[in-house]
Amino acid sequence: MTARARGLRLPIDLEQEIAREAEARGKSWSAATQELLSEGVRMRRAPGIVFADGPSGRRAVVAGSGLDVWEVVRAWKEARQEFAALRRELPWLAEPQLRAALAYYQLYPQEIDARLAREDAWTPEKLRREHPALAPVSDRR
Repeated sequence: MTARARGLRLPIDLEQEIAREAEARGKSWSAATQELLSEGVRMRRAPGIVFADGPSGRRAVVAGSGLDVWEVVRAWKEARQEFAALRRELPWLAEPQLRAALAYYQLYPQEIDARLAREDAWTPEKLRREHPALAPVSDRR
């Protein structure tokens, strides 16, 4: 990623909010500001998508659902990219939620495809090897 320095005038209270966020996350002010701006742009471009922390870091989530965008995209791909089939697969999500996830994927396919690839790489053998405590007791011997 190429970066360019820019001058930016911020109200003092906003600068302090960013500093608090940076400190809470153990990031520099610059890194926290970049993350906040990036997520803000993405949420504006794909209304209905928010960002949440998780074991794998920050990720795009369908607002009000608890589902990551990649999970909806996986279901959509398994449904042969048919929206009606996706609705049947995830009936508890409203149509705007599903459309928000697919819109985010259209805007940021590399991000979601990379996550899908990481998820697909998890095999039972890899899980036992990297997280033996998660394997059934009978498999630990």
